[in-house]
This record gives sequence, C-alpha cells and structure tokens, in this order.
Amino acid sequence: MQSRSYTNLLELASGNFPVMGREKERRKLTRVMTVPGSITELEDDQASSVASDNPSSLSMDRMIIVANQLPLKAKRRPDNKGWSFTWDDDSLLFRLKDGFPDDMEVLYVGSLNVDVDPIEQDDVAQVLLDRFGCVPTFLPPNLIEKFYDGFCKKQLWPLFHYMLPFSADHGGRFDRSNWEAYVAANKLFSQKVIEVINPEDDFVWIHDYHLMVLPTFLRRRFNRLRMGFFLHSPFPSSEIYRTLPVREEILKALLNSDLIGFHTFDYARHFLSCCSRMFGLEYQSKRGYIGLDYYGRTVGIKIMPVGIHMGQIESVMKLADKEWRVSELKQQFQGKTVLLGVDDLDVFKGINLKLLAMEQMLKLHPSWQGRAVLVQIANPSRGKSGIDFDEIQLEIQESCKRINDQFGKPGYQPIIYIDTPLSVGERVAYYSIAECVVVTAVRDGMNLTPYEYIVCRQGVSGSDPDPDSGGLKKSMLVVSEFIGCSPSLSGAIRVNPWNVESTSEAMNEAISMSDSEKQLRHEKHYRYVSTHDVGYWSRSFLQDMERTCADHFRKRCWGIGLGFGFRVVSLDPNFRKLSIDDIVTAYIKSKKRAILLDYDGTVMPQNSIIKTPSRQVISILERLSGDANNTVFIVSGRGRESLSKALAPCKKLGIAAEHGYFMRRSQDVEWETCGQSTDFGWMQMAEPVMKLYTESTDGSSIETKESALVWQYRDADPGFGFAQAKEMLDHLESVLANEPVAVKSGQYIVEVKPQEASKGMVAEKIFTSMAQNGNQADFVLCIGDDRSDEDMFEIIGNAISKNMLSVNTTVFACTVGQKPSKAKYYLDDTSEVILMLENLAEATDTPVTSEDDESE
Repeated sequence: MQSRSYTNLLELASGNFPVMGREKERRKLTRVMTVPGSITELEDDQASSVASDNPSSLSMDRMIIVANQLPLKAKRRPDNKGWSFTWDDDSLLFRLKDGFPDDMEVLYVGSLNVDVDPIEQDDVAQVLLDRFGCVPTFLPPNLIEKFYDGFCKKQLWPLFHYMLPFSADHGGRFDRSNWEAYVAANKLFSQKVIEVINPEDDFVWIHDYHLMVLPTFLRRRFNRLRMGFFLHSPFPSSEIYRTLPVREEILKALLNSDLIGFHTFDYARHFLSCCSRMFGLEYQSKRGYIGLDYYGRTVGIKIMPVGIHMGQIESVMKLADKEWRVSELKQQFQGKTVLLGVDDLDVFKGINLKLLAMEQMLKLHPSWQGRAVLVQIANPSRGKSGIDFDEIQLEIQESCKRINDQFGKPGYQPIIYIDTPLSVGERVAYYSIAECVVVTAVRDGMNLTPYEYIVCRQGVSGSDPDPDSGGLKKSMLVVSEFIGCSPSLSGAIRVNPWNVESTSEAMNEAISMSDSEKQLRHEKHYRYVSTHDVGYWSRSFLQDMERTCADHFRKRCWGIGLGFGFRVVSLDPNFRKLSIDDIVTAYIKSKKRAILLDYDGTVMPQNSIIKTPSRQVISILERLSGDANNTVFIVSGRGRESLSKALAPCKKLGIAAEHGYFMRRSQDVEWETCGQSTDFGWMQMAEPVMKLYTESTDGSSIETKESALVWQYRDADPGFGFAQAKEMLDHLESVLANEPVAVKSGQYIVEVKPQEASKGMVAEKIFTSMAQNGNQADFVLCIGDDRSDEDMFEIIGNAISKNMLSVNTTVFACTVGQKPSKAKYYLDDTSEVILMLENLAEATDTPVTSEDDESE
C-alpha cells in the first residue's frame, strides 16, 4: 500500500509556500469514476494512489491530450456578452486525432489564450466540454506570468535552445518563485485531468516543456495509468541540461511517463545521457525499440519527427489559387529567382545570418544581382519571450537597409522583409512562387516550414502544372543542420548557419541546380512528407504507447518516495519482498541449512570506501557460521587474501574467492582449487589489451587476481567508460577466442576468468557435498546483487530437478534492489540484508528444543 504521508507535492518539491491559484471549482464529470473511493477523496491531496483491480464500466479506450493551450480560437462576442469559440485549424493538437481509431474519443485539457472572468468560468467550461470535448484549465494572471513568461520562456526555453544565463540579460537566472509557479500550474492541469479520467481505459498524452512535471502528479494518483509525453523542443546536451538547478526533479518527473517522445535521435541521445550520468540508468534496444528500466518499469523512448496535415495545406492551396495573391506575386517577381524565409521572430531563428549569407552570395556571384530576391517573412513572436528582441530586430533592419542600398536599383530590391502578420493563404502563396526555402535557425525543435513548402510546390492533386516551371514539380531546400526536420530531408543542402560563407554557397548551389535534379530531390521529399504526416505520427505514438503499457495490469505496482522523488515500482507478481518473519520461521523449523552470501553490495555497501565489514556484520557471520547445522559461505569475486583478512574473526565461515576458483570451508581447512586449468598464459595476452584501454580511459584501473584480470571504470566518465568497456569486451573475446577463459562485463567492470569458475558452480558444489554427506539442505538462503550472482539463482532454480535439493527444501533466492532477476525475492539494500541476517542470528542464539531432543 502506498504511503499517505504526503500532503502537498508542491510543498515537498520546493518548501512551504502558499498555493497559487483559485479556490477549487465546481466539478463536472463526463464519466462515472471507476476507481475506488468517492469524488471528495479524489479532490483531497492526501488521497492514496488509485490502482483499481475492479473491471471498468466502459471498455472503450479514450485519449486525453494535455497541453499548455487548447486547440481553440476564442473571441468576445460583439455584444460583450459571453464568448465565441472555434477550432484552431492550424493547431497541431487538433490534427492528432487523424491518427487515432475512428471510434476513439478524444478529450483535450489545456488553458485558453484569453482571460476569462472567474464568474464566467464554470459556464465556459461546460460549453467547451459539451461542444468541443475540451476541459479548460483557468490559470490566474499572476500564476501565468511566473509560470509561462517566467519559468517556461525565461528559464526552460532558452536553456533547451543552448542559451545559458551567463548574465541577467543573457537568458534568465533561476528564480525559485518561478519554479514554484511552474509546479503549481502543473498541479492545476493534473486536477483537471483527474476530473475526467477513467484510469483503466484512458490514455494520457502530455505535450511539451510547459508540463514536464505533470507525469508525477498523475502517476501518484494512478499507478497503472497509460501515459506518454512528447517534447516538441530540443533536449539539450547533458552538459547544458545539468546546469538547471531543478534538473533532477524534472528528469524524475519525465521518467514517470510510460513513453517519452523526441523529434530526433540527437534529442533522445541527450536525454539518455542525462539519465545515465545523473541516475546511472542505461538504455537497452530490443527489436528496434529503446527502453530504460526504471524500478521495474520499462520507460519507452520514441524517436519520430512530427509531420504536417496534408489535407489542411491542400485546402488552403485551393483557396489561394482562386485568390488574386498568387498571380500578383508571380507578376511582382517575374523574371526573378525567389528565395524564401519564413521564421518566427526570435533570437534562435538565425534570420540575420540568412541575410548575411544572401549578401555574401551577391558579392561572390554578381550574376545574381538584379535577379535573386530573398523574401523574409518574420512572424510576430508568440507572447512574451522573456528575452529583449529590440536588439535583434534592429540588427535585422540594419542588414536589410545595408544590402538593399548596396545592391538595389530601381525596380529591384534584393531583400524584402515582411514583419506584419500574414494569413495562411498568403504564406502558401509565397511558398508557391519560391524557388528555394532557406532555414538558418541556430537551434529549433522541429520547424515544419520545409514540409509546408514541399507540399505547396507539389500543388493540388489534379491541378494543371505551372507553365513557368516547364510542367515539372520541383523545389529546393537549404536547411540548418541544427533543426529537427533536417535528418528527414536527405535531399536538402544542410548547412552550419554560423558559417556564412558556406551558407551563401549553398544558396547559390540550390538556385543554380538543374531542373531535373531539383525535381528528383523534390519527389524524394514529397514521398516522405506525404506519407509521414501528422496522422502517421500520432498513430505511431499511440501504437508504441499501447506496446509499452501492455504489461501494466499484469504486474504489481506501488508508489514510493516523496515529492519529485516519487516513482512507481513495477514487479512481476511472483517477485516479492523477502519477509523477515517468514524466513525466520522457516529457519527455526529447518535442520540443515545452506547460506550463501555475496560480499560487495550485499553484506558490504557497494560504494563504501571502507572495505572491511563492521563489527556488527562480523558478529552476525560468526554466530551464523558457528551453528553446526549451518553451512555458511561468502561467495565473492574478490581475491582470497583480502577476503581472508577481512573475515579473519569468523573461524567457521566458508569462503569462495574469485568466483569460486578458490574455496575454503573454514579457517582450519586448506584452500581448494576448483578449476581444472592451472595454465594462466592467457594473462600475458589479456593484460596488454587492458593496459591499452586503461591508458586511454581516465579513472580506470586493472586489478590482477590469482586467477582473473579485472578492468574497472567506476571512476571514469560514465558514457566513455561504458563505450570503452563494450569495445574492450569485443577486443578481448577476439584475442582470447581459443583460450579456456570467459570474458564478462558487470557493474563498471570487464573481467576475464577461467571458464569453470562461477558462483553457480560454487552453489552446485556446496549442495552436492551436503547431500553426499547425508546432510541435504532443507533450508537455502542465497543473496546477491549483480549479474554474477544470477548464476547462483539459476542453479538453485534447477537444484531440485537435479536431486541436489529435496522437494521439501525451503528456498529463499534473494537479490539486493528491485530489478529484474532470476531470484524470487528482493531486499532494498545492504541495511535490510544485515537486519534480516541479524534476525536469523538471534534465532540461532535461542534454539528451539525439538520433540526429538526431548525423546532422547
């Protein structure tokens, strides 16, 4: 059962501060709640997590799309009485449903881009729910200012576009009150989702950086909720992201999603690098799908650039063809070659770099003077950006004036700068007459301008070809390599926008290219854009969400942690925590016991600087091994000398060193060599290879044992160390292919050891020896924490069928930490292991007299 100790996630995330926002609103639910408890309980922040096992009253899947803004246009009625709402056809969110099944209901949760009076909010909410399937989140103006204008636009947006706040004017310095407002706003969004959600049937799809902590709020309430998140902006490299003061809170919140989507592999790679460096999480790729194991849950990583809505563009084109604007533009630019730029007016779009490249092209290729025109459309910035644009606007205007003064003449201006709002139809008209579109953004999440341009140049299906183009469908693109759509446009000329000279040459190459090559490139792009539209994108995301969440209701789930440390542990139903009461009871009832314990990470903390066990651990091991009914072994990869020294007080304790290559049943018995081979000539082959990687990997070292060589990189850079270990593994396997050794990787190590030495072999030898001596174990406890211990668990699983153990043997195979394992039990950490062993030692100290003893 999940703890009910938390009262307000907002307070836990950032300390005590007043909740920003309105009083709780009157609730209007569209469905019967199928979760345990009453509606009032769900409104209470102290409500426990919902993980209902009851069948849902409605089996139809539904998609709840959550974003900062609803895909609606709102305006005040002329009589100033009420509001008029219509769908925003340009909104990406509105088009997502094209990829969903026809019978899937879609609900939208988000805010409005207008300020609705509190008196009107209930009525507006009801109208939007009834007519549009939209659930509005009304954010107070003071909250919007700190949440959106403050944290989103001054902190996250610049940082995710690689702008660090080196000074107060260059990006925004971290403001704790803005972060608190961000958390408060996300909580308000979560409350609106909770109003309408059916957690067993609904999918939730959260969009963009405005709502990155929302997954934690929802996961806390509904452990098995099927939830995805898509980031529409870039995700910066780990060096940039890790400068964020609340980096862990946001990353942990995102990991509460089931599927996290990015436009490009670069963005996903940066996210995975952060997970690796900050939390030690490594991803795995299985059959083309990338996943992170996070407390037993697999968090899927989706890489899929968004597309455009073909139908909408084509319908606008039909209207544009009928209007005078297209023909007027053709007449205006007759005899000219038009290059087009369409960008939002912000600091990252590189507009001035494009102007400088145009200037350079006209200088280096004077034949284009009087013929080439760059039309730059600058869309007004959306809301307050948090960055002063006066300087960049002035820079653009100065560049336009300088270039036009230098190269312009009567009837010709090389730069036409348009900074007034244009309708979609006018924009499409410019696309239709442009020979080339140039995008020089220095950083952009996706940028759909090239996609729209390609579709417009293709024209409306069934329309007559443009006679000016010779009947060919052709287009050319010069795009920055730093935008999300660049990888999918293989026929475009990719440029580094900071290199003005190369950009100018690319622009010249694009407009000088032969028509036949332009046509081939256009056809290639159009095939991609027309098949990878927004419907394809949303359908693909939904399918991956269904696949990732397939095991939700099969596994046992519960929540742990406070604040943004909250996460859901998801484990196989047969994998459960080891009960101290159960194992003590079984221990007392048993007659002959085998206890096998790993050393590092089990009885000793994995990262402890002190390498010798505490007095408490020594005392426990002495008492357990001192019982004549117990066979107790420490089974470790460490060398026999270090283990003998550390465990010297335990006279009766058995030791299996170097993964069992050396074994000793007690201190008064000689060491046994369990391996058949005594030829270690392979070490002379393996050691030079390891030295090669050690020299090139700072923080790595070689440990030479009697029977093995270990290369460890715990103190190296995690990413580089992992890559070097993988390379070394392949290198060693190749060099030692004909040698009787095994090359294995573990936790920050690569080890070469004799093939016959394994912890599984140790377990098998101990069980067999006990059975042969007439002391077959009726109680087995085996505890370990890493991959090498899985060999022991596997042997234990097969021991009964091999007659090493009887069918009546009570077996406790236990791993340390909640993770996939062949063991059936787990304990959270070494402290729990020691507590459990302490209880067994106490049971040893107070033996129960059996009936057999009394009869004697």
